[in-house]
Amino acid sequence: MAHSASLHLSLAPATSDRARSFSRASARTRLVRIRCVSSPSKVASSVIERSSSPSKTGKWQWKFDGNSVNVYYEEHSGKSSENVKNILMVPTISDVSTVEEFRTVAKDIVDREGSVSVNFRATIVDWPGLGFSDRPSLNYNADVMENFLIQLINSPDSPVKSSEGDLIVCGGGHAATIAVRAAGKGLVKPAVIAAVAPTWAGPLPIVFGRDSSMEARYDLLRGTLRAPAVGWMMYNMLVSNEKSIQSQYKSHVYADPNNVTPTIVQTRYELTKRKGARYVPAAFLTGLLDPVKTHEEFLQLFADLEEQVPVLVVSTAGAPKRSKAEMVALKGAKGVTKFVEVPGALLPQEEYPLAVSEELYRFLYEVYMADR
Repeated sequence: MAHSASLHLSLAPATSDRARSFSRASARTRLVRIRCVSSPSKVASSVIERSSSPSKTGKWQWKFDGNSVNVYYEEHSGKSSENVKNILMVPTISDVSTVEEFRTVAKDIVDREGSVSVNFRATIVDWPGLGFSDRPSLNYNADVMENFLIQLINSPDSPVKSSEGDLIVCGGGHAATIAVRAAGKGLVKPAVIAAVAPTWAGPLPIVFGRDSSMEARYDLLRGTLRAPAVGWMMYNMLVSNEKSIQSQYKSHVYADPNNVTPTIVQTRYELTKRKGARYVPAAFLTGLLDPVKTHEEFLQLFADLEEQVPVLVVSTAGAPKRSKAEMVALKGAKGVTKFVEVPGALLPQEEYPLAVSEELYRFLYEVYMADR
């Protein structure tokens, strides 16, 4: 049952002397260069622990390297089924990645009603090997994850398949950068991309670098984590324990340690106990899921989308120093249509969901109303 929310905005969209536009036939939208702004304080609400039950849940089969992997997804719909635009929301890749981080954003977007007849349906999808999806022992890397995203968007049986080429892609962290990379190659053709706290370097490479000696150590650690017995022992020590999860969330995942609740820690801990839980984290921690290897390559991914697709970058005020520097580098960068900053660190969509949904909604208003 397809429900949606009407697109409206109480505040007029910002204009700028830098504004410019071009036609994109497949999406029939106009791209406008927007000034950088900060999210208004009235929507800077912190993490909301409430029920955001999806309208529909299901499993989609991703076929890769002779495997059929059940991928979990959930759909959030509003009240109208007319003139619906589909939004694909892809969680940040991490040890405890889950669709739950985008639920409140999705619910807020689809529940909005107004006088403009553009409506939204949001589908949140767990990565293979993470969340509630199957976790087979694949040799996960950035190309494998990109293959998944390409199939998900393009397959005729996909839950987000769009015959009109009007799919909006919203991703967090590495997910955002992988989506930008696939779009730059022309392998997916989204109408809009929203990159929420985009990142490109895994936890160890961003701290210790990628020289040959470190890469050898990463290989050793990765192999150990994937090993049958000792792998579980090391995984439990490094990742799968409540103290470690709480410490990570309080130190750099959330901006405000007071927002890290026992419920969040417990639900994330449970994810780390699922069968096959250590395979993707082994790749992520050691940099195998990094879509690029240098700062320059990161900027070039966005530059490749110049005049091709409207791109929103949502930076955060409290991101860790190195991650923040990469986000800020996108301010005014080629290929970035609009740059905004919201409260939060690496998971603003979960910690401050209403701030993120407001900025996403504003941008969609500006894109879809530009030619009206």
